[in-house]
Amino acid sequence: MNVAAQKPHKASAEPVIRVRDLRKTYNKLEAVRGIDLDISQGEIFGLIGPDGAGKTSTFQILGGVMKNTGGEISIYGKTAREARSIVGYLTQAFSLYQDLTVAENLRYIGELRLLSRKEIEERGMHYLRLFDMDRFRGRLAGRLSGGMKQKLALACALITEPKILLLDEPTTGVDPVSRREFWDTLAELSVTGMTILVATPYLDEAERCSRVSLIFDGNIVETGTPKELRESLGMKRLELRTTDLSKTEDALDGTKEIRDVQRFGDRLDLLVKDAEEGEKLTREILEKKGIEITEIRSALPTLENTFVAVLRDLEGDPATPHFPRRRAFQKRPSDAVAIGGENLEKVFGDFVAVHDINLRIKYGEIYGLLGANGAGKTTTIKMLCGLLKPSTGVVELAGVRGQTQSSAVRQRVGYMSQKFSLYDDLTINENLDFFAGVYGVERKARDEKKRWVLEFAGLEHQGAMLTGELPGGWKQRVAFGAAIMHEPSVLFLDEPTSGVDPLARRSFWKMINELADMGVAILVTTHYLEEAEQCNRLGFMFAGEIVAEGTPTGIKAEQGGRLIELITDMPQQASNLLKKEMDRWRVSLFGDRLHVVIDEDAETGIADLKKRLSQNGIEVYRAYEEPLSLEDVFIATVEKRRDRYPGDAGE
Repeated sequence: MNVAAQKPHKASAEPVIRVRDLRKTYNKLEAVRGIDLDISQGEIFGLIGPDGAGKTSTFQILGGVMKNTGGEISIYGKTAREARSIVGYLTQAFSLYQDLTVAENLRYIGELRLLSRKEIEERGMHYLRLFDMDRFRGRLAGRLSGGMKQKLALACALITEPKILLLDEPTTGVDPVSRREFWDTLAELSVTGMTILVATPYLDEAERCSRVSLIFDGNIVETGTPKELRESLGMKRLELRTTDLSKTEDALDGTKEIRDVQRFGDRLDLLVKDAEEGEKLTREILEKKGIEITEIRSALPTLENTFVAVLRDLEGDPATPHFPRRRAFQKRPSDAVAIGGENLEKVFGDFVAVHDINLRIKYGEIYGLLGANGAGKTTTIKMLCGLLKPSTGVVELAGVRGQTQSSAVRQRVGYMSQKFSLYDDLTINENLDFFAGVYGVERKARDEKKRWVLEFAGLEHQGAMLTGELPGGWKQRVAFGAAIMHEPSVLFLDEPTSGVDPLARRSFWKMINELADMGVAILVTTHYLEEAEQCNRLGFMFAGEIVAEGTPTGIKAEQGGRLIELITDMPQQASNLLKKEMDRWRVSLFGDRLHVVIDEDAETGIADLKKRLSQNGIEVYRAYEEPLSLEDVFIATVEKRRDRYPGDAGE
């Protein structure tokens, strides 16, 4: 049976959202240039595109917040403004009332939408139970974790029981566990007939949509199921491991027969037309360069591969400007520690935020520190970079042990914080001047460094623009540039690419790898686990402790377990059934595909899953093993730990 035919929506169904020749112009800027969309009831429809493509403008028009310049919109036969009562809209900048409790936020929104007190109470409790937040009704919104805030924001959008739900980048800054729970909830809502439109910069999330449209420069350029879009690429992916990834990348980059070369922490990904021919060519090139291949294997392309390939066809490959390097990085012993922590602990009153952390990060290494919201990552970074004094333990930073708060040490450290280390009421140039002064950048080098930051951010000649007017993705690029203007020996990046589109994210990581190749030690945090694959080593944090550490490949191998993908005639019912019989974290829905993590061998596990589902009238069309993703491994590690220590890491 054709897998694409198992989509939750019905292609023949009359669309509940119909968009024809939609246009939006701001003065001379055409943000939306005549897009057409048909979206059926119960679909989860993804809108993906680079920063500035027109996603938010489209959502604001559909939500009735802003008028379109041209074209027509029909939502259940009404205009967008007429349909506002049946549309829930969660914006990028949705603002909860931080000094109100969870229950008070829900009550306020309900009363604003003229619901009765009984409706507010019943619906509010229903969604809080659905999101496992009912026990936090009395907690102030300002004291919730990022993931819980997003769940509350979604509950506020749902309390009116809308027929249409618009979500503009709803999981930016949300940890992987909460992100997966969020998407599982969306799948359950879609089965009830709710139609959901999602804009997201994360392509693994787009895999969970019924259909996806790629928007670029205000136009829809491709639409289809994730499977259809991946197959439209017509390419194969090779995973390549060698003894020197930097030299390998240089050797292969620009080879005509290799369409794309992307560097990860312990491998390169190559896109080729034919896997066998691509492997043969790769071996020939590297043999001539004297580079040893340790592993090469074929794999399926990802949706991100498709996204990047399409954008490159449309606008070319954006060149990452050459970093204006002014100093020579000294050669250091291979075992020299750039960032170190011995038995670090941080206690706030009775709360132990970080417990017995031990880290040794070398020069030239990219280390990823991963954990759910509240795991202790930011507290750990603040101790390591000298912003926070540990309760116990010793920090080693840039060759200095213990006394890491001196001005000499600070001049050798770069820090990009989670909350944008920029001042919104200053222009971009004023921000860059400020940070150049703080970091001691020589005056004769400042103009060159500022030009580089603006070029890297795609904001040439825009230095007079107020920083607060920048969209999140562009602001992140400027903040990153500001953090490295002084060419630090040690760099801390706290969620540097949060909300950044995939093409811009590549530029970030190309620059991060270039810095590491120069000898800079880099500690990075991210909630996007596909991005974490780009680190040389990883540490998983849970309840203030590092519970797993190693290379991306090594951590996956140590975790064990197998991922089974199932195609069934009733995917949501299958998901609900298995979640009742297994740990909930083991089961997740990705569009029409069900992912189940098992501990036994694949053959035994598949037979058992088929039996369970068939006994409940659910037919399994296909079942097969897929490689575990880093997100699967992270969630399994955290949830198993939570099962053993249920009192830890509570929200």
